[in-house]
Amino acid sequence: MSLRFRRRGLLAASAALPALALTGGAAAQPRNPAWPRALTMGTAAPGGTYAIYGPAWGQLVQAATGVQISYRTTQGPNQNIILVERREIELGMVTMGVALQAWNGDGAWTQGTRFRSIRALFPMYDTPFHGIALRRSGIARLADLNGRTVGVGPRGGTPGTYWPMMFEVLGIRPSAIRYGSNSDLIGQMVDGLLDASLFASGVPVPSYSEVEAQHQVNWLDFTEEEVRRLTQRFPELSPGSIPRGVYRTTERDLRVVGMFNFAIGHQSLPADFVYEAVKAVLENNAQLRQAIAAGAETVPENAAKNTFLPFHPGAARFYREKGIAIPDGLVAA
Repeated sequence: MSLRFRRRGLLAASAALPALALTGGAAAQPRNPAWPRALTMGTAAPGGTYAIYGPAWGQLVQAATGVQISYRTTQGPNQNIILVERREIELGMVTMGVALQAWNGDGAWTQGTRFRSIRALFPMYDTPFHGIALRRSGIARLADLNGRTVGVGPRGGTPGTYWPMMFEVLGIRPSAIRYGSNSDLIGQMVDGLLDASLFASGVPVPSYSEVEAQHQVNWLDFTEEEVRRLTQRFPELSPGSIPRGVYRTTERDLRVVGMFNFAIGHQSLPADFVYEAVKAVLENNAQLRQAIAAGAETVPENAAKNTFLPFHPGAARFYREKGIAIPDGLVAA
């Protein structure tokens, strides 16, 4: 069986898990007639965590509120922010580094536009940056990527945005940087068209788990000095580790940098709907974790990971009822 076929099967099965785990019979109509009947959530390309995590929390919200949630495949956080701002979708998922660029309008992809209609809903999970290469490539560390062809995920996603900037800081000069869904880039790596795949996502990355099951691989993480340089240049990054055993073939903890993910919504969403949506996700953590392991970090206390993006008033109400302090300046009017 080819990797390409097996990969499609894995992702299809993974995407189906939330529906199997979270079926609860959503109401035919919204509980409150003033709420929208349907909303659209931006996720991301296949091969990453958003494609699985999005339907997992969307179905919890749908079951609790009766509002129908549909899903739009996007290039990731950058595009999710743009689409929410335009109200082409109402819900999305972002990493906080990209959200900070959007809020300030200082990322190259923003073209100077400040995206000020997005609101924080709830914390999702940490996103570690790491990579993989086939052992036969001879690539054993990030410095070995000089002069090599590297995939970095979708152009509009967090890895596609940050990895090229990280290369600049670390003095790494690949011969070519390619963009696309992680699953497609992994297929290209196995076919010999790419030398390595770098990504940032909740772990384990499904396509990484599959390729390590079929090939001898090297895991690409960071040296202590590389972590220091990156966190000094990008304060939105924080040091961390991927414990040995998250991937079957890791022989040690992987040293990484990461940033937290948050669910976002448009500022126009009704406050009482947002309250019920956030409550549905954060009070049903066990169900979320059944659908996706990254849900273990989706807890109210991690709301403190957001220090700049205004919370939607409905979300702030939930946290305050739970005794979690949300500064007034961090709640949208």
